[in-house]
Amino acid sequence: MKARPTRPIVSAAFLLLVISPLWSQRQRDPFTQSEVDQIRDVSWEPQQRLALYVKFARERLVAMEQMRVDPKVKDRAQQTHDKLDDFVAIYDELNDNIDTYIDRRNDIRKPLKQILAADTEFQSKLLALKDAADVPLEEAKQYEFVLSNALDTLKNSSDDHRNLLEEQQDAAKHKRFEKATSGRAE
Repeated sequence: MKARPTRPIVSAAFLLLVISPLWSQRQRDPFTQSEVDQIRDVSWEPQQRLALYVKFARERLVAMEQMRVDPKVKDRAQQTHDKLDDFVAIYDELNDNIDTYIDRRNDIRKPLKQILAADTEFQSKLLALKDAADVPLEEAKQYEFVLSNALDTLKNSSDDHRNLLEEQQDAAKHKRFEKATSGRAE
């Protein structure tokens, strides 16, 4: 008996219909074109590039706070979810860039200090959202997972940032010590 050729085509079409909404969910770029250009312009400048990521992450949280107090906003829960999702994506990019600069053995002590200060600021803003008593339970449920993910990411990253700063400070001390002792030996 001959197999019907339409069955695989229908199955493939159905699979595309199911997968495409899932694929498009994370296709939204958290960066504006202007932000992408700014990041590209400082690609070899760790201090400036990392500062931009902190700035953009902060802007997403500020925009979320402003949106949440605006009485004219429609679908506050979805917009909160989207802003949190963008924040996490930007913060992940920040961490990827930190890893890159560490692998290149760049001295990023100064930006790490700024990032640690921002970590504390970001955590307090997200905890304030989590603990907000005026948020209806149904609304909070719509962004609960991404908020929890953001808080976990911040906690783990903050610990990593603190450890990296200590490692970089120790390395700088050893480098200065080696330089000072090699100068005496001559």
